[in-house]
Amino acid sequence: MPTIRARRSSRVRNAIAAGGVVLRQRDGAREVVLTGRYADGTWVFPKGTPDKGEEIEDTALREVEEETGLKVRILRDIGTTDYWFAAPGERVHKFVHFFLMEPTGGDTSAHDHEYDEVRWVSADEARRLLSFDTYREILDRALAAAGEAA
Repeated sequence: MPTIRARRSSRVRNAIAAGGVVLRQRDGAREVVLTGRYADGTWVFPKGTPDKGEEIEDTALREVEEETGLKVRILRDIGTTDYWFAAPGERVHKFVHFFLMEPTGGDTSAHDHEYDEVRWVSADEARRLLSFDTYREILDRALAAAGEAA
């Protein structure tokens, strides 16, 4: 008779992060900043985890500045997305708060080492490059919000 192993239940944990979609106008067209990794070909928006006691907006501003090298300001909240991933011994349900942002200074060459490349791309190129459908939805929200603000 085969031995039946009881499946050990994974712990479930919620996690929070915040980031931004940084838009600018250049030659009459909208451009957006993406962060990319060469090893796995991932292209995403900058985001990260709050420091202890940090407000979510402050997390978004700090993470975008660290990961892109840009100084930015928040224009408006564009909502939250969520996804699940597995970590050793647990399943994590991550909620990411995104903000529409505009650059106020800085330079993408000053980004940290979390990503290999930070680049400005057209909205259409961003839609092609982004690695996840949830990020394409966030891009659409950001573009709609920027259109409303214009």
